[in-house]
Amino acid sequence: MSIQWFPGHMHKARKEMAKVLPEIDVVLEVLDARIPWSSENPMLAELARDKPVLRVLTKADLADPVQTHQWLALFSADNQRDALAISSSQPSSYNEIPQRLKALVTPARSQRLKPYVAMVVGIPNVGKSTLINKLTGRVVAKTGNEPAITKRQQLIMLNEAWRLRDTPGVLWPKVENVSSGYRLAATGAVRDTAMDSAEVATYLLDYLIAYYPDKLRSRYGDDLPLVDDSVSALAFIGKRRGCLAGGALVDFDRAGRLLLQEFRQGLMGGITLETPEMRAQEQVDTDKRLAEIALKREARKTKNVAEKSARQARKNATKRR
Repeated sequence: MSIQWFPGHMHKARKEMAKVLPEIDVVLEVLDARIPWSSENPMLAELARDKPVLRVLTKADLADPVQTHQWLALFSADNQRDALAISSSQPSSYNEIPQRLKALVTPARSQRLKPYVAMVVGIPNVGKSTLINKLTGRVVAKTGNEPAITKRQQLIMLNEAWRLRDTPGVLWPKVENVSSGYRLAATGAVRDTAMDSAEVATYLLDYLIAYYPDKLRSRYGDDLPLVDDSVSALAFIGKRRGCLAGGALVDFDRAGRLLLQEFRQGLMGGITLETPEMRAQEQVDTDKRLAEIALKREARKTKNVAEKSARQARKNATKRR
């Protein structure tokens, strides 16, 4: 599924982030532990350049702990990078963030008198505002269970030594990896009105049937069909949960929204929708697909130029007659 959801305030936020980055000491990138790769914003790599980065995986209580451990190891491999996992159900998990930030500050800047500044960035609905409120111990950022709550930047005092620059949740103009688009939609990073709930739900079911069948059956019954296609499974769930339309037919939109809601609430248990191995393969596949698209686009351009030249040649020949 190709997602293109880039509201005007996000475009403005990107420009503002680029403007203030020279004043930033460290980037605090907030990721969703259920989709650590798909919730990375590729624009950040371009904007942050050589800034040190602390990646914080939120909603760890909703993710698969085994997969979370693998992602943390991958993200911490670089000296200029660090990573840790947190969850709002474990308030103590936030306590380590200030020390991790301080450890990433370069020695050349550690002697200055003015406070350090950490820019908090992340995609919509990833938990940035909740993180900031937990760190400051007060409500300074709006929160809500929907994307695009924060609309503008604000500078927040954490303590005498640190300031946090809060930024709006920013998606990039187009999500090129098809699977990442579905994962972003499934976890709630994209407004439900911008997607087909039944389509996203069947994608989610395909993944859960392959990787977490026991969790599915534990939630929806041991007789849930897992050998058939995901549409059959969604129909079963919809019928069992009373998601019916006229004529006792299953309302797939209602069934899809129910499945997505229960997944987002963690009612099936800890689930992660991607692995480091999947990341590597999907990146190769995406790069190959984009290269093929570029070649086709160039071929069409060459063909159009040739046809235009041929038309002009015929036109000139007609005039000479």
